[in-house]
Amino acid sequence: MDANGTRIAVIYYSSTGNMHRLAEAFADGAADAGAAVRLRTAPELAPESVIDANPDWRAHLDATAHIPAAAHEDLIWAEGYAFGTPTRFGNMASQLRQFLDTTSALWEAGEMVGKPATGFTGSYEHHGGQESTLLSLYHTMYHWGALVLPTGYADYEVAHAAGGNPYGVSQVESRAAEDPDYAKAVLTAARTQGARLAQSAAALSMLRA
Repeated sequence: MDANGTRIAVIYYSSTGNMHRLAEAFADGAADAGAAVRLRTAPELAPESVIDANPDWRAHLDATAHIPAAAHEDLIWAEGYAFGTPTRFGNMASQLRQFLDTTSALWEAGEMVGKPATGFTGSYEHHGGQESTLLSLYHTMYHWGALVLPTGYADYEVAHAAGGNPYGVSQVESRAAEDPDYAKAVLTAARTQGARLAQSAAALSMLRA
């Protein structure tokens, strides 16, 4: 389906760049499907001293300083959402959690009702909490009245090559660092899901019109 004109917000948190690369792939997939895309980050909460103690964290934060911080207006503007977060002890990062926790007024106004939302995540280990992180993210979507759009196995070959997570696109970061083919497959899955999100948002937007 042509998603021309559909509005998609890709909102994510990334400390050292892994989620940023997936977010860009989601944005590219949605744009390739014809959607207008806003790429936004959850504001950083960590103290400067903690960030400076990790050179990769500092370098990534400085390199992505041009990306706007997510705002409520982005949620109102968008007709579909992709939310990304690394795992933090089996849950989402506090940076994204805080942004979501500020949306009560939008929830009360029904701004997100009926809009498709999908998630993406990553962890260093294979069993690092990817599925529980995505499920915890989707709890907010349920309360919003948004329509959760998991990857499932809509494209089995793409999903299988990326690790086969039916809850959302996810990356095992230790494997991605050692296996370029796997890393490429995860980015392909992100682009595929970005396009699917845009197409789903376009269809649902027509029903709401």
